[in-house]
Amino acid sequence: MAVLQFAFGGDADNPHLPHNHEQDQVVYTGTHDNDTARGWWENLKQEEKSNVLEYLLLTDDDDISWKLIQVAVSSVAQTAVVPMQDILGLGSSARMNIPATQFGNWNWRIPSSLDFDGLEQEAKKLRNMLLMYGRI
Repeated sequence: MAVLQFAFGGDADNPHLPHNHEQDQVVYTGTHDNDTARGWWENLKQEEKSNVLEYLLLTDDDDISWKLIQVAVSSVAQTAVVPMQDILGLGSSARMNIPATQFGNWNWRIPSSLDFDGLEQEAKKLRNMLLMYGRI
């Protein structure tokens, strides 16, 4: 298992860094116990944020959610898991679970106001990535 949100706080041997992924792994942008990609990014310490920017060749203006999605689906790991919250680019308010807390967990749902027909751009972007990296 490799979780991209755990990748950027250590050295080059960190097993979560994309260059250390293995084929028989599952790679996640984040799990149900992590913040969303955007929430993680917004709360990240500056030193670790600098590591992310340098490693992924990003600027502060880049969309971190979609960059992590791209990194996950381009990984050599056999399986990539991307939470819907990351596809939608949602922040911490859409977090699924906070470990060791009793209340407020597992309440997030895709908003009923969300028009799936309005997600054509995200669907096309994801499909193109999956095609590009041979996942479909």
